[in-house]
Amino acid sequence: MESKTAVIALMGNPNVGKSTLFNALTGLRQHTGNWPGKTVALARGRFSCGGRDYLLADLPGIYSLDARSEEEEVASQFLRSGLADMILVVCDACCLERGLHLLKQVLELEWVRDTGVPLILCVNLWDEACRRGIRVDLELLQDVLQIPVVACSARSRRTLEGVKQAISESAGTVGSYQCLDFSPHRLAEETVHMETEHFRRLEERLDRIVTGPFTGSLLMVALLLGVFWLTMAGANIPAQFLWDLLFSLEDGLAQGLALLGAPPVLVQLLVYGVYRVLAWVVAVMLPPMAIFFPLFTLLEDSGYLPRAAFNMDRCFMRCRACGKQCLTMAMGLGCNAAGVTGCRIIDSPRERLVAILTNALVPCNGRFPVLTAMISLFFLSGVSGGFRSFLAALFLTAFLLLGVAATLCSSWLLSRTLLKGLPSSFTLELPCYRRPQVGKVLIRSLLDRTVFVLGRAAASAIPAGVLIWTAANLHLGGQSLLAWLTGALDPLGRLMGLDGVILAAFLLGFPANEIVLPIILMAYLQTGTLVEMSDLSSLYQLLTAHGWTWQTALSMMLFCLFHWPCATTCLTIKKETGSLRWTAAAIALPTLLGFLLCTAVHFVCRLLF
Repeated sequence: MESKTAVIALMGNPNVGKSTLFNALTGLRQHTGNWPGKTVALARGRFSCGGRDYLLADLPGIYSLDARSEEEEVASQFLRSGLADMILVVCDACCLERGLHLLKQVLELEWVRDTGVPLILCVNLWDEACRRGIRVDLELLQDVLQIPVVACSARSRRTLEGVKQAISESAGTVGSYQCLDFSPHRLAEETVHMETEHFRRLEERLDRIVTGPFTGSLLMVALLLGVFWLTMAGANIPAQFLWDLLFSLEDGLAQGLALLGAPPVLVQLLVYGVYRVLAWVVAVMLPPMAIFFPLFTLLEDSGYLPRAAFNMDRCFMRCRACGKQCLTMAMGLGCNAAGVTGCRIIDSPRERLVAILTNALVPCNGRFPVLTAMISLFFLSGVSGGFRSFLAALFLTAFLLLGVAATLCSSWLLSRTLLKGLPSSFTLELPCYRRPQVGKVLIRSLLDRTVFVLGRAAASAIPAGVLIWTAANLHLGGQSLLAWLTGALDPLGRLMGLDGVILAAFLLGFPANEIVLPIILMAYLQTGTLVEMSDLSSLYQLLTAHGWTWQTALSMMLFCLFHWPCATTCLTIKKETGSLRWTAAAIALPTLLGFLLCTAVHFVCRLLF
């Protein structure tokens, strides 16, 4: 132990605060969600205590070592590999018996019994158990198990010293587990005492509403509407401030490059091509993300998301898909690439593939600016004040529900054609309702989600800026390459109720959906660079001057909702599936749906109007 860094295997049931303890010990910003299956990959982090260095391996949350799921297989293989110098088992103080079942399975491993590897039981969520009137006799528990038992509240770092002390004292020791045999049920009855008989009565009453057949769905839509309303109402002022700040720096950057001797063409490319696209993406994306992600994380931290998955499970089961797909679909609201990665929590390979192929049918955060702009310009032009934000959120919620419906229908179709099969069993634990930690939620959502998604979009915007500027300024036969492209796509666009400029903008916006609308403006104005259109009235006049009507805006919104995933999502799909064929299918599915919907809507509108 003194000659090398000791490896500690951190394991436990889902939703016992294991990853929170991991973050607290290592100081890493490992994302912790209050729903099962969040930790799928093996996370690692280092920390020191008692003068020694430790490598903490955060194993996936499991209920059993019987390898029936990917999480159980990963945890079981790691333990049986013999890499761990110590095992730290985390259990929930509010549900001790379930943790003791896993502990007993660990103690029954032949490798553990033969080597006597040090083992510590950490009874987490101690503060929550005290609030519920649950008392655990730690001394009796330790006497029976003959291993260190320590209480902890991982959300409060003040209790970590007890965990570190137990680790320091156990390092280098050898345990004797040969004669250890106990009944988890009987041991839990002897060591756990309830001061209140019906401590879950309030939660049960809440669950009747939150998970009810009618009230659950109604609440889900209401919460979604509220999140969108707060996002749209609160993002306007900071978005305008960012816009003015970032674009005010353009002239200074151009002058600085000129002073350094940069040729005019390079100045135009870097400042009015790359920087302007980057500034547009940041100004448009950052404010709504900085509001949406914390609100969504608050719902996650409170324990609501598993209940939303429970409500959606019946729908996905009828589609022969997995109810966990609701969770990956919710992750796709922020970023479809993150939603695709989150599909790892689905055990069945067939159902995981269904979830991956349909994830892009739910709009990510990058598509919201186009949707909100179309709603404000063509459907709410006569509405003002706070009611305008509410109606805009209502429209956006309706389009999101359309994406959910398309996800269900596509999952049903795939499950009966390319990916036939019966739905697998879905075990879902409904965690306790918890008061969200607002401070940590803000920091985690801003750093782990907002900055990550914004960084991905910014990285995509830089090469996009080069491509857009080149296409708009490189001429062939008296026309720019952008004009040639829009002309070639115009017949197909007209068939869909759009035009060639709109389709070209979606193609050039493949790196990031946020730059679709500015490309449209640049193509219409033929400026060669992205232009500022912060005034909605001037933007409306420009679009209507090029033949736009409310029908065009409707087709634009439908194609924005259903078209190929962005470049980052496609790369993620290729990485997760390991197949170009399934990546192509993930691109073709939403694109074909968008083409058919836009064409049908355009045909119906021509007949009726």
